Amino acid sequence: MKDRFGREISYLRVSVTDRCNLRCVYCMPPEGVPLLNHEDILRYEEILTVLAAAKKMGISHVRLTGGEPLVRKDLDQLVRGIAKMGFEDISLTTNGTLLANYAQILKEAGLMRVNVSLDSLRPDRFSRITRTGRVEDALTGIQAAVRAGLGPVKVNVVVMAGWNLDEVADMVRLTLELPVHVRFIEYMPIGPSEGMEELSGVPPDVIMAQISKSLPGKPEACIAPAGAGPAQTYRLPGAKGTIGFISALSKPFCHSCNRLRLTADGKLRPCLASGIEVDVKEVLRSSKQDSKMRKIEEAFRRAILSKPRAHDLWDGESQARRMCQIGG
Repeated sequence: MKDRFGREISYLRVSVTDRCNLRCVYCMPPEGVPLLNHEDILRYEEILTVLAAAKKMGISHVRLTGGEPLVRKDLDQLVRGIAKMGFEDISLTTNGTLLANYAQILKEAGLMRVNVSLDSLRPDRFSRITRTGRVEDALTGIQAAVRAGLGPVKVNVVVMAGWNLDEVADMVRLTLELPVHVRFIEYMPIGPSEGMEELSGVPPDVIMAQISKSLPGKPEACIAPAGAGPAQTYRLPGAKGTIGFISALSKPFCHSCNRLRLTADGKLRPCLASGIEVDVKEVLRSSKQDSKMRKIEEAFRRAILSKPRAHDLWDGESQARRMCQIGG
């Protein structure tokens, strides 16, 4: 289905939880965020019902997110149910610290690929950025994903001035050693800004200059690996993987945005940076069975038709929800 601006909406990001085992500086404060009650979070069978309607509406790509999706029990059961529906692509975004325990199980359940968030390769800095994590666990998770065949394995790096810009070259070297695809993501100010004033994003030309200065060979533009994302993609000579740039502020890609989000508490969100939400949980839990699917499809139509032309991240206004509560 197309939105008001002619964009074909084919990609749904599904948050399965607002909980996370890390406390990344750009995502939440040290004490965390107020958590949803368990009864407010969609059950797996409810998610599958929404996805059945989504498939009828033209959704072909599904990504599971959180919080950290691997903290939710029996995630492989949900993946197995999604796989039976015949979606073109089923993927997962994770911080990777628990992935070593689940990569093979999820692959066997029908998961196709993973994106792993990794903002530093230095143990002390990784702990500073995540506040609780160990980089060794994330790297072990990435290696487990490669072994399990959850490819292309994409590594997402949020580059922040004064925090990890000096590690860009080290991150790129991963693509020389492993068949992974490192994507540098521009920091986006999502949610309340208290305690995050020192964070600022880095545009892609600055990152590319750092790469060119530190590594031999010129990165050449290339075809992006499988997926429905907006990255501009390059490859170093002889590399096993690629590097990419996702820059929502300095090089916005709203004109080609193809996605919706489903929050853990059952709200369809047409834009990450907009507070517009359409409640599907209320439909799931109050509608009669014979009208439920029709009403969910109507909710999708409302969400798609309310999708804005572009985000408004430039205006500096805070949103009530943080990234972990939306399902980044």
